[in-house]
Amino acid sequence: MKILVVFAVSIVLVSILFCPMVMAGPPSMPSELQMVQPDPSLPKELSAFWGKWEWTPGQAQFFLIVEKIDKEKASLYIWRGGSTTAWPEGAIMGWQRVEANVYKESGKYKLWHRAPSGKLEYYLKGEYLVWSFPAGFANCRRVP
Repeated sequence: MKILVVFAVSIVLVSILFCPMVMAGPPSMPSELQMVQPDPSLPKELSAFWGKWEWTPGQAQFFLIVEKIDKEKASLYIWRGGSTTAWPEGAIMGWQRVEANVYKESGKYKLWHRAPSGKLEYYLKGEYLVWSFPAGFANCRRVP
């Protein structure tokens, strides 16, 4: 009987300690994803957007992939997950493909697109991609 109790408690502890880590992992990549290296003639400040970024605070998960970028447009894949209460009403959960516009303001390149919650912007600040949305901002970090 003691062995059964120890075994049951062990299973509960393992699930409490390790399951949140598994659930918080990145989603599988979209099957249509085709990463296209930026043209070498593109300014370094603009080509630096290219790649994969994440923001995973608390119960929310946000992943952004800049699949392709040029001087006028950027192809993005956005993934929202975690608790649905962490996102504004109308936010699409899971993967969404978006075409963003590229512009330069005060010497900095920015990407932007419309969403149900309003205008979303992205710009680089040091090693972070800053995601600016109507309710605030988030610092996304680059992932391999």
